[in-house]
Amino acid sequence: MSTSERQLEEIAALLRDRSRQDETQQKAFDALYEELKQYKEDFIFQAEKPFLLDLLLFYDSLNWFHQSLERREMSPDVVNDSFQYLVDEFLELLYRRDVIPCEGADRFDRKVHKAVRVIPAAAAEEDWKVEAVLKRGFVRNDKVLRAEEVSVYRYGAENTGRQE
Repeated sequence: MSTSERQLEEIAALLRDRSRQDETQQKAFDALYEELKQYKEDFIFQAEKPFLLDLLLFYDSLNWFHQSLERREMSPDVVNDSFQYLVDEFLELLYRRDVIPCEGADRFDRKVHKAVRVIPAAAAEEDWKVEAVLKRGFVRNDKVLRAEEVSVYRYGAENTGRQE
């Protein structure tokens, strides 16, 4: 066997070894990737599980309320109180996730409000005053999740219902 043939065979052996190493590395990478994917899915499930259990409890309360309405077991006052209980229970669910309603404000604040209706103000001191909250806003950790939709007074505004 000539020197060239020997060198060629050595190169071929090196390439076969390298190919086996690459296959081993790929299998290790695939196994690691699968393990990481499983860890991520389990982490997300464990993070969401308390919230989902709270939602299921709320679902049970909604079903109880619905069944009571169907059976006409409640007077109008009890229906009103029971519905308020459901609203309070839902707010409690949000509180446990550090989600709280926006604090009421007399003046329009672009950071927490979205003006969806403009009402002409009779005086300049009413300019940017909140007339009504149309949809409640919510914050979490001082960050707005949903801006409060409001109607505002504008001094010199001509059109009502205009978006701001």
